[in-house]
Amino acid sequence: MEEKIDKIKEWLGTGSVNIFGLPMSGKDTQGVKLAEAIGGKFLSSGMIIRVMEKEKGENYSETGELIPTNVFYEWVLPYFERADLFEYPLVLSSIGRWHGEEKQVMSVAAGAGHDIKAVIALNISEEEAKRRFDEAKVLNDRGDRDDDKDIETFETRLREYREKTLPVLQYYKVLGLLTIIDGEQSREEVFNELVEKLYEKALKSGA
Repeated sequence: MEEKIDKIKEWLGTGSVNIFGLPMSGKDTQGVKLAEAIGGKFLSSGMIIRVMEKEKGENYSETGELIPTNVFYEWVLPYFERADLFEYPLVLSSIGRWHGEEKQVMSVAAGAGHDIKAVIALNISEEEAKRRFDEAKVLNDRGDRDDDKDIETFETRLREYREKTLPVLQYYKVLGLLTIIDGEQSREEVFNELVEKLYEKALKSGA
């Protein structure tokens, strides 16, 4: 594992990996773990948006719908150019979830020296996402989030992913960047497969 991680670090440089998946698919969990493993920085679109909502007194999240593209550009994309991230690889959680934002995301990332070198989709069914949502409600382990307030809002998020984000993945697939991973495995199995797939990409890049 350590040898594979080292190869991934060498390949990525200050580039980035963008992780997508349905709500509850484990994007942030796996993203944080990967960032720690490669000595990188983790950026979550959802986390940034929630911080900015508090700062700006806005609340786009309460409906479960994606924030408008112009707001996404203003709030999220400037993070790529932060000086404290300059020398690090980035692990991204769903940066650019609305089809049509991909080119701008890739352009800004590349301009800041964080070229997107891989896109990961953690694949779980909507039924599994709802099961995990119900479990999280019982455990109360996701905090007081407006986009998790009830099943109706959560189902809106599922629909948004289906209608607006799946085409984003198709875009990355055409570019040869997309890798799909079974997100219904255990957390450890998902991470191991994530490392393996990135290691394979690193090897191919050096061939």
